[in-house]
Amino acid sequence: MSFSAIGLSATIMQGVTKSGYSAPTEIQKKAIPLAMEGKDVIGCAPTGTGKTAAFVLPLLDRLQRSAQKDGPRHPRALILTPTRELAQQIEDSIRTYGKFTGFRAISIYGGVGMGNQLTGLRQGVDIVVATPGRLIDHLERGTINLSRVEFLVLDEADRMFDMGFIKAVRSIIAKVPAQRQTLLFSATMSREVRDLVAGIQKNPQLIEIGQSFTPVKSVVQHFYGVSQHSKGDLLQHILDNEPVETMLVFSRTKHGADKIARKLAQRGVRTAAIHSNRSQSQRISALEGFKRREFKVLVATDLAARGIDVEGITHVVNYDTPVFSEDYIHRIGRTGRADASGIALTFVSMDEEKYFKRIEQFTGMRFELKDYPGFSCPSERRPTVPQINQAIPFFKRKKTYFRKVRFA
Repeated sequence: MSFSAIGLSATIMQGVTKSGYSAPTEIQKKAIPLAMEGKDVIGCAPTGTGKTAAFVLPLLDRLQRSAQKDGPRHPRALILTPTRELAQQIEDSIRTYGKFTGFRAISIYGGVGMGNQLTGLRQGVDIVVATPGRLIDHLERGTINLSRVEFLVLDEADRMFDMGFIKAVRSIIAKVPAQRQTLLFSATMSREVRDLVAGIQKNPQLIEIGQSFTPVKSVVQHFYGVSQHSKGDLLQHILDNEPVETMLVFSRTKHGADKIARKLAQRGVRTAAIHSNRSQSQRISALEGFKRREFKVLVATDLAARGIDVEGITHVVNYDTPVFSEDYIHRIGRTGRADASGIALTFVSMDEEKYFKRIEQFTGMRFELKDYPGFSCPSERRPTVPQINQAIPFFKRKKTYFRKVRFA
């Protein structure tokens, strides 16, 4: 089946053809026709299966087929998404697929000044892509009018719950006309997401592709046991010995991401880091450089896990085993996208084995926790006499030092 068989308008098909896509993914084949009919849709599919085009294409088609009301140009479509990276990427998709439609789109998000956003809104837009927090700021200032919104999309609904945006989301929905079409897309369908759906959609059509908690089949998964202090050496060993084209490395903390990136750069690996402490210009520069292959490795935190949509990532490395199993699904979904093959490697220290077990339970799969071939993991280093001296409080040393401490 091709995109042309779905029935998209000629101008939108021009944009699709220009972008190089010809065949829709499974979620797109099922969701786009229903959305084009004006039905509310719930799309639940694993990360990396093409959910963005599944709502952008029918949205553009529906906007073309409905008449623009007279008067100033106000937003007719609103897309809510959890992170600024996702907002930017959705805007890029709208500009790509809607290149020949004449529609204006703008993404508004925090972490940057409001100047350019205010200018864009004053000039008039058809589609707004927004993160909840910054959109609330505009609503409170009276700089955006949602009274003419005909189409509402909630993208990565589960992540918005995880990030604590649900109160803001409900507040925004209350300001959108009740007579509208609502599309909701998510990688997982938690109880909270289902409760939200019940209150904002009318007779929605549910589309589920695979199991939401199962990684895409095109990703080969490996789990390697390694001590915490040897993870950096193992990462370098993999870069030296595997045919890595592009690698995305996930760290649990911002400090950890910077540390990993710094050490790789010192070893001559072209590396960038992306997390919430980086300025917007730094984040854009890192992501664009990664897309252009200026950087071989991009180190990120979970905040960016669903905001990185880069074609051709060959390897995803969980430097720290994810605490939450859902994050594992979203992390490794950055590779193996659109049926391409990918490799996901997870480093598991002794303290992280409990998280490894949770991933097995969550996915319903059994994995082998093994040693990386050809890599010798040093045994845990034993403390030196000075280190032990420093660890024992001074007032206890005299009485307990020789009685409690044993040396090899």
